[in-house]
Amino acid sequence: MELYLFCLIVLASLAVFDLMVGVSNDAVNFLNSSIGSRVAPRHIIMIVASLGILAGVTFSSGMMEVARKGIFHPRYFLMPELITIFLAVMLADVLLLDLFNTFGMPTSTTVSIVFELLGAAVALSLLKILAQGSSLGEMVKYINTAKALAIIMGILLSVVVAFVSGVIAQFLTRLLFTFDYLPRLKRYGALWGGIALSVITYFILIKGSKGASFLTPETVKWIKEHSLIILSFNFLIFAVIFNFLTMFTRINILRPIVLIGTFSLAMAFAANDLVNFIGVPLAGLSAYRVATNSGSPLTATMEALERPVQTDTALLLLAGAIMVATLWMSRKARTVTSTEVNLARQDIGIERFGSSFFSRVIVGAAWSAVGFARRVIPAKIRRAIALRLDPGKTTLIPTPNGIKPSFDLVRASVNLVVASAIISLATSLKLPLSTTYVTFMVAMGTSLADQAWGRESAVYRVTGVITVIGGWFFTALAAFTTAFLFAMAIYFFRFFAVLGLMALVSASLFASYRYHIKKEKEKEEMEALTAVSLEDPRAAIVTTFEQTGQFLRSIADNLDTCFEASFSEDLERLRDAKSRIEQIDTQSTLIINNIFAALPVLQGEEIDRSAQYGKTTGVIQAIAASHRDIVVQACRHFENYHPGFTEDQKEELRHVKAFVTRLLWNTAIMLMRRKKVDFNYIDNQYERLKELIDECEKSQALRIHEGKARPKVNILFYALLENCLRICQETRELLEVFRDSLGLASK
Repeated sequence: MELYLFCLIVLASLAVFDLMVGVSNDAVNFLNSSIGSRVAPRHIIMIVASLGILAGVTFSSGMMEVARKGIFHPRYFLMPELITIFLAVMLADVLLLDLFNTFGMPTSTTVSIVFELLGAAVALSLLKILAQGSSLGEMVKYINTAKALAIIMGILLSVVVAFVSGVIAQFLTRLLFTFDYLPRLKRYGALWGGIALSVITYFILIKGSKGASFLTPETVKWIKEHSLIILSFNFLIFAVIFNFLTMFTRINILRPIVLIGTFSLAMAFAANDLVNFIGVPLAGLSAYRVATNSGSPLTATMEALERPVQTDTALLLLAGAIMVATLWMSRKARTVTSTEVNLARQDIGIERFGSSFFSRVIVGAAWSAVGFARRVIPAKIRRAIALRLDPGKTTLIPTPNGIKPSFDLVRASVNLVVASAIISLATSLKLPLSTTYVTFMVAMGTSLADQAWGRESAVYRVTGVITVIGGWFFTALAAFTTAFLFAMAIYFFRFFAVLGLMALVSASLFASYRYHIKKEKEKEEMEALTAVSLEDPRAAIVTTFEQTGQFLRSIADNLDTCFEASFSEDLERLRDAKSRIEQIDTQSTLIINNIFAALPVLQGEEIDRSAQYGKTTGVIQAIAASHRDIVVQACRHFENYHPGFTEDQKEELRHVKAFVTRLLWNTAIMLMRRKKVDFNYIDNQYERLKELIDECEKSQALRIHEGKARPKVNILFYALLENCLRICQETRELLEVFRDSLGLASK
C-alpha cells in the first residue's frame, strides 16, 4: 500500500500543476472580451475574473462525478488499476496542456481530460480482457460508452451552437445599436443591460445552483420554483439602475455589463472546468479510501465510486486560490489570450496566420454566397441593413495611453452573455462541454457578424480558425494515445515507469518554459515597432525611420550569421538564421503599416513628401526580399549537402560581407540616432562594393573557365553577390528618402 500512497502524493502534486497549466490555457475563455475591448485597466479585469473563479469553484461539486464514473464503470476495476488510470491521465494532461500553452494555442481542457480518461481506461480494459481470454466485445462492459458518446457529441454540438448563436446575437445587436453605438445606447442601453444580466443570472444562479456545494436541496428547489419572479425582479432592478446611470452620469453602461459578464464567465468556467484539473486526483483519493476501508485493499472492487459525492467547499476554495494565483502570474495565459483576440480584432494589421488552400476555398465559397444574396435580397433591404451595419463608423475609444481596443464594447458584451448562457446551461445538465470551444466559436461568430473578416484579412483569419480547430482534433487524438501509452507503461513497469514519466514531464515543462521566454522576448521586440503615436504626424514618420534603422541592424546581424555559417558549413547556425527570417519580415511589414497609417494624417508641406514616404515601403520590401533569398538559398544548399566554398571564394565573400554589413550598420545608426546623413561616405562605400563584386564575378568566371568551380556552388556564389548588391542599392535609396524628407543635409 505504500506504493499507492506514494501515487496519491504524486496525484496531488500533479493536480497543482494541472490547475496551473489548465488556467493558463483557459484564461482566454473569460479574459478575451474584456482585454480585447480594453473595458478597464488590466488589474481591474484580473480582480473581477479572480472573484468570479472563487465564486465558481463552489458551484462545481456536482461535476466531480464525471471523473469517477462518466467515462468508465469503476465497479469493474480494482484500486491499483484505477490508480494506474488516474496517474496516466494526470501525467498526460500536464504534458499536453503545457505544450499547447507554450505555442499560444487555445485547446480544450475538457476534451483533453475526457479522451485521456478514455485512453487510459481502454488500455486497462484491454489488458483485463486479454488476461481473461475474453473477446474485445467485452470492452463495452468496462467503458461507459453511452455517457462518453453523450459528452463527445455535446462538445461537438456546442461548437456549432456557439458559432451560430454568436453570429445571430451579434447581427441583431448590431442592427439595434449600429457601429456608432453611443447615441443609441442612451435609448436602448438600459433594456439591453437588464436583458443581458437577467440571462446571466438565470443560467448561473438558477440553472447552476444544483451543483453548488453550499446550497441545500431545499434552497435549490425554492430557487427553481421561483425562477420567474427572480428573473422579473432581476430585469427590473438592473434596467432601473442602468437607466439611472444613462440619464444622470457619463458612465458607459456597457463597461459594467462587460465586467459583470467577465465575472460570470469566469464563474461558469470554474464551475464547469474545475473537474478537469482536480476531479481525477479526488477520484484517486476516494478509491484509496474505499480500498483501505475494505478487508482486502488490493482486490476490493470500486462500486462505491458510482455513488453521488459532495466535495468539501474548503478544498474547492483552495483549488480556486491556486487558479487565481496562476491567473495573475502566468505569462503563457497572455500568449493564449492574444491568439484569440488577434483573430477577432476589428482593424486590419499583422496577421499571425498565413494563407492556405482550404481557407481560400472557404472564403471563395463565402464570397460567392454573398454575391448570390445580393442578387436575391431586395435593394431597399440591402441599403437599410448596410446603413446600420457600416463598419466604417466603428467606435473604438482609445485607452488613456493611446492604445485602441481590438473590438468595441457592444461585441464584448455579446461575447460574454452568449458564452455564459451556453456554458452555464451545460453545467446545469452536468455536461462538461469545452469552455474553450464555446468562447472561441462565439468570438469568431460575433467577429464574422461584425464584418471583421474583410477581404484584407478573411483568408488569414479563416486559416487561424482552421488551425485552432485542427488543434482541437489533435488534442483528442494526442490525449487518447498519450494516456493509453502511459497507462500501459505504468501497468507493466509500476514505480520505475512513474518516476520515468515524471522526469519526462518535468523536462518538457522546463524546455517549454525556456522556449516561451525566448518567444516572449521576440514578441516584445515586435510590439515595440507598433508603438507609433499619430497625434504628431511628423513625429510618427521620424519614429518609423528609427524603426527602419532597427530593421537594417537585424538584417546586418542575420547576414553576418548566415555568411559565417556558410563558410564553416554549420547547418545548425544556418537554420537559426533561417528561423529569424519570419521575425525580420514581420518587422518590415509592421514598419510599412506604420508608414501607411501616418500618411493620411500628414498636413501642409508634409503632404507633398508623402510620395517619398511611400517610396520607403518598396525599398524596405526589396531589402527584406533580398535578405530572405540569401538565407534561404544558403540554407537549402547545405541542407542538401552540396559542396562548400573554396578558400578563394570564402575570402572574396568575406570582403563583400564586410562591406554590406558595415553599410547597413552605418545606415542604421544614422536612422536610429537621426544623425546627419553623410551621403558621400555611403555613396563611396556603395561604389567600392560594386567594384569589389565586379572583381569577384570576374574571378569566378575564370574559375569556371579553368574547371575549378562546381555548378551548385556557382549558383549560390552568384546569388549571394547579386542579392548583396541589391541590398546596398536599396539602402542607398532609403538614405536618399531619409535625407530629403527630414531635411538633414550632408556633412
